[in-house]
Amino acid sequence: MQAIKVAVDAVIFGYFDKQDLQLLLIKRKIEPFKGGWALPGGLVLDDENLDDAVKRELHEEAGIKPDFLEQLYTFGNVGRDPRNRVVSVAYLGLVNPSYHELFADSDAEDAQWFSVNKLPTLAFDHKGIIDIALQRLRTKIQYQPIGFNLLNEEFPFSDLENLYRTIVGREIDRRNFRKKIMSYGLLNETNNVKKEGSGRPGKLFTFNQEKYEELEKEGFYFEIK
Repeated sequence: MQAIKVAVDAVIFGYFDKQDLQLLLIKRKIEPFKGGWALPGGLVLDDENLDDAVKRELHEEAGIKPDFLEQLYTFGNVGRDPRNRVVSVAYLGLVNPSYHELFADSDAEDAQWFSVNKLPTLAFDHKGIIDIALQRLRTKIQYQPIGFNLLNEEFPFSDLENLYRTIVGREIDRRNFRKKIMSYGLLNETNNVKKEGSGRPGKLFTFNQEKYEELEKEGFYFEIK
């Protein structure tokens, strides 16, 4: 008789203005890997859907509700959990950290944001899960405007540009990037500005979700290179 347990793990990315891409980790309160850092997650309850399970775990262990959340991949290598045979369904999520105050509870002792370039030693096979999630994010952000989930509701264009450069991990053609984004009609210009350094105040924009959904129905394909 099989005794395979099903778990969910969440790879949640955040972005602080002009910093590295951030990853949410929790410090485990129980064995195995007690005191070690890991992705938020846990076992799925008998009467629970997968999506509900990952949302519950995120709320219990870090006190957050992602702005974007989708299934990433299933991980089931033998021995990935020293306690039992466990198959984990991983999720990729995005949040704007400025809108979420982390609050660790349940079997999490602490919850913190870490730069994806400076991660601590991780429990289980979570490093491999994160690597796949990063690859998915870097690919997906170039054809679907999910990056707006990481920005404030109003933002200067430079924030959007910095975000994309940070995630894809390379320089982008600033002039072409701005021209392409503006040509899509996906940004609404506000009457507000943001003062940055000694330069001229930058105009603030908002993302036009309705316009994107309208274009998507017409077969529009968002692509940034």
